Amino acid sequence: MRMREAEELAAYRTLVEEPTEYRDGFSWRTVLGAIFVGFVMMPGSIYLGLVVGQSMGPAAEWTTIILFTEVARRSFQVLSRQEIYVLYYMAGGLTSTVGGVLQLSGGVFAGLIWNQFLRESAPAGLGDQVPNWVAPAPSSWAVRHRVFLHADWQAAIAVSVGTYLMSRVAWFTFGYVLFRLTSDGEKLPFPLAPVAAQGATALAEVSSKQETWRWRMFSIGSMLGIGFGLIYVAIPTLTSVLLLKPLQILPIPWIDFTQATERFLPGAATGLGTNLAEVMVGFVLPFWMVAGSFVAAMVTLIANPIAQVTGHMPTWRPGMEATRTVWAASIDLWLSFGIGTAVAVAVLGVIKMYYQWRVAHAEGRKGVIALGTPPPGRGDFNVFLMLGLWACATGGYVLLCKLLVPGFPLWWVVGYGFLWTPIQSYINARMIGLTGQFVGFPMIREATFILSGYKGVDIWFAPIPLDNYGAQAQRFREIELTGTTFTSIVWTEMVMFPIMLLCSFLFWSYIWRLKPIPSEAYPYAQKYWDFTALQQWLWFSSTTEGGHRELFLRAIKPWLMVGGLGFGLTAYFILDLLRLPVMLIYGFIRGVGMMPHFVIPQFAGALLGHLYLRHRFGEQNWRRWAPVLYAGFACGTGLIGMLAVAFSLVSQSISQLPF
Repeated sequence: MRMREAEELAAYRTLVEEPTEYRDGFSWRTVLGAIFVGFVMMPGSIYLGLVVGQSMGPAAEWTTIILFTEVARRSFQVLSRQEIYVLYYMAGGLTSTVGGVLQLSGGVFAGLIWNQFLRESAPAGLGDQVPNWVAPAPSSWAVRHRVFLHADWQAAIAVSVGTYLMSRVAWFTFGYVLFRLTSDGEKLPFPLAPVAAQGATALAEVSSKQETWRWRMFSIGSMLGIGFGLIYVAIPTLTSVLLLKPLQILPIPWIDFTQATERFLPGAATGLGTNLAEVMVGFVLPFWMVAGSFVAAMVTLIANPIAQVTGHMPTWRPGMEATRTVWAASIDLWLSFGIGTAVAVAVLGVIKMYYQWRVAHAEGRKGVIALGTPPPGRGDFNVFLMLGLWACATGGYVLLCKLLVPGFPLWWVVGYGFLWTPIQSYINARMIGLTGQFVGFPMIREATFILSGYKGVDIWFAPIPLDNYGAQAQRFREIELTGTTFTSIVWTEMVMFPIMLLCSFLFWSYIWRLKPIPSEAYPYAQKYWDFTALQQWLWFSSTTEGGHRELFLRAIKPWLMVGGLGFGLTAYFILDLLRLPVMLIYGFIRGVGMMPHFVIPQFAGALLGHLYLRHRFGEQNWRRWAPVLYAGFACGTGLIGMLAVAFSLVSQSISQLPF
């Protein structure tokens, strides 16, 4: 195999400015930033997720940075680029969301709120099978009066906090190993990593009064983000306070054409995403990767109707909107095919590492070539120590699962933690490093629970070590590009944990006491929590007597998995043989799991950047400007979102007063 892929990746990485030195970003100012985020941003993030189903996202990160930058300037102090990135890291970590469509934010107590609702909404007879280490029974005094400070919550809180600690250790340590493999070893580009890094650099230049092109690009992007945020975020959020139904100038998050086109495109999801951020993403990602995703989206428009007409899409029904159509197509076609193509990504990574070893051996070089050589001063760790800590954390998961669910076969849990988690994490680290996009492996947990023959619903709530640490590889690449030492992130994590725990308890307790969750006060939660609970209980019942298993059996098609694997490998080697961009196949694999609605605006941005902007401003300039422009755009929309949420929170608080 020739090094065509290596040449493409090396060409892309040369356009990214590598740091010349590394500094510690942890200081007393970043500790103040963490306290600010915990006590100011976290309640807004919780509220926004419950009311409108949106995360604070860039609002928390960039608002915190700008505020502290301005305070530092007026205090005649300078925030370094490393301190600014640590603030960004803290804000993102303390306000991040989990739970997919649930948009749960606010730390470990968010999951406890969801668990108590899930137990309360269980079908007849199943709720009693949920153990108390998940959540107290609905008849508990603590649940009826909506308080956490009660003995009935002790077991559930202990399990949640312990699981969180083990997950952070495993996430950090194994993520570092993946970073060494994919960034230092394979030299993957990580196209989205420069966004946060260049944004932090631009604001650092303002703090030190050394404004360059970065600040100009960041300012232009911010103005675009503010203008778009007023239309896309502020108007719906503000009108939701004044009107029964919020006003949306642009439908959020897309305009759906699926039901209108089902007569001639049955089984195909059609529509157009309305978020301008997707166009910005098209600016940043490699062009041929986005082109491959667009090809995949067009293939679904052809393959889905053919499959439906020939009887290979029994799950789809006329009248389904986009999300249900994509779900039906995933069950009948693309889930199994996507698993096969994802395995192809892992196989190609192994082949590439073997090729690198052969080249190094021929040149007389020794050592572990797959890990590369870390630059001096970066604060790197011993790889074997990190693997040891990850193994300890994973072993803790295994022991906890055995303690909580002693009847479940232990070898399944060991296989999750020590075999499947490393495999899927490596696959996703490679895909993020190449395309900026995850590759999902749905129904792995469901499949193994059903095939194990275990009976009971408690296994669905157990802290199974079935995780994906691929995203952390990009996080370490961001840290590297800002010139921040890795050791400063260790101190940051240690400070974030107690702040998260305290603020999560305080604000979830307060919001839960105000009104039941879900209720009319939280319309997004009221709409989606019941629907999500019904879906989850459908799966949970599959491990009980007479449960539903037909959905799983319909989705898993070994012949499609083999076909996806063969397609991925064959297409890669054909592109390599013909000296065509091999990024096309990675983009195609990425596009198989995406909504076509988002691929179209991304491809529009990629076309604009590739055909016009890079020629207008120069290849090198445009590739360096695009991430900063995108970071500024995220900052602008985040600021508008923060102001709108603040107004909404104040209005909701006033409406609760008795005068």
